[in-house]
Amino acid sequence: MKALIVDDAKVVRVALGRIMNQLGFESIDAADGQQALDQMEAHPDVDVVMLDWNMPVMNGYDFLVAMRGMEQHGSSPKVVMVTTETGMPSMLKALAAGADEYIMKPFDKEMVAGKLEIVGLECNA
Repeated sequence: MKALIVDDAKVVRVALGRIMNQLGFESIDAADGQQALDQMEAHPDVDVVMLDWNMPVMNGYDFLVAMRGMEQHGSSPKVVMVTTETGMPSMLKALAAGADEYIMKPFDKEMVAGKLEIVGLECNA
């Protein structure tokens, strides 16, 4: 399975990539929403997007809306927001736009594995 990790902080992309690899996912990454859209075009077989909210160029919410709008042509990956945007209005907005789950930073392997199971993705936890 393949995971797209979208976060402007390289340290988060590396840490989350390591966790996703340990859980049995191949991981690719992007530093902002625009790069993530490019990655989705290059890798239409992405199973899950681990998505930050606050990023330059294109934020996670705008990416989510754009990605869900393009899905008529292909598969629909699961989206897990991984963010410090922890207010209920932000969470509801993301879920309404098509996010499947929400993880508050900081995160750990068990938290990520649990959320992936909730959205129906098998992992090697």
